[in-house]
Amino acid sequence: MARVFCPVVRPAAEAGHAGTPAPEAFRRSMSAHRHRQLAADLAAHRRYRHDPLTVAVTGASGLAGTALTALLTIGGHQVVRLVRRPAETPGERTWQPETPAADLLTGVDAVVHLAGALLAGPFDDRHRRAVRESRIAPTRALADLAARTAGGPKVFVSASAAGYYGPDRGDELLTEESERGQGFLADVVTDWEAATEPASAAGLRVVRVRTGLVLSPRGGLLRLQYPLFAAGLGGPLGTGRQWMPWIGLDDLADVYLHALTDSVLSGPVNAVSPEPVRTAEYARTLGTVLDRPTLPEVPPSGPRLLLGQDGARELAVADQRVAPRRLTAAGHEFRHPSLAGALGHLLGTAADVIDSAAGDRA
Repeated sequence: MARVFCPVVRPAAEAGHAGTPAPEAFRRSMSAHRHRQLAADLAAHRRYRHDPLTVAVTGASGLAGTALTALLTIGGHQVVRLVRRPAETPGERTWQPETPAADLLTGVDAVVHLAGALLAGPFDDRHRRAVRESRIAPTRALADLAARTAGGPKVFVSASAAGYYGPDRGDELLTEESERGQGFLADVVTDWEAATEPASAAGLRVVRVRTGLVLSPRGGLLRLQYPLFAAGLGGPLGTGRQWMPWIGLDDLADVYLHALTDSVLSGPVNAVSPEPVRTAEYARTLGTVLDRPTLPEVPPSGPRLLLGQDGARELAVADQRVAPRRLTAAGHEFRHPSLAGALGHLLGTAADVIDSAAGDRA
């Protein structure tokens, strides 16, 4: 029997109300999840302790932004959401991406820049233009403003992507010191990271978070795959031998918290699990966690229809064995370093299923 989909929900800012009618067993399960989540959040704040910060965040309503702003709020930090519409609350400021107001970052200790068009798309000319234009100029304008704001931010943390390394790296172990790869995403990420230079030149500590595939039932790859795998129709894309640089959403939020609070961490940082897996192993583990069979291989025609030939190559069947070397050197602790543990947590499955999946991997 397939496991019931019961994703963990963060308490406080991200949780909403718990009083909706539901079976008692389900409510007990959700309550236990929330308590574990809160305990893990508080443990993260103990590890990355810092005086309260005022943090301006772009992309705060997105997948990563929602998790991060909730985590920061739980830890006593003040979040200023930079929004592109008229501000509606005291915690919001209106942000014009290419021409930000001169006082936008007044009173702000740090900036986390997450905004940008989704990378997943048809990879046609229109999509490529949206990906570039939503990242390069806005990042440069925001970094320049941070550099010019008197008494303003001392830290500038910008989203980046593991696409920097290119889609076809095979078994090569990729660290932050590895050479950039080839392809559209590698070109975009190179220019995206270079756009933070005004902040670096002004003496701000700049961290560029090269994120892998983010796992969450609320968005991204896992949300798309869940219905297929729950129906027993999921499987690895391509040959199944491609390396997959993944990270759970909670761990990604922790990486940003670490980047904000560690006065030594700077430059590119690979935000990926220390235990990368091949796509065949990912498919097997997800099937085990959901207690469903998996197919030996899924034809690449589906991703090509959605992403085009180039998009499928650079996203769906990319082969990148990325390691979080700088995080490891900085003593970073991952909540869920193993894929089985991460998926079990995200999908709310029982510990015995998680242990079984971990045993299959060993």
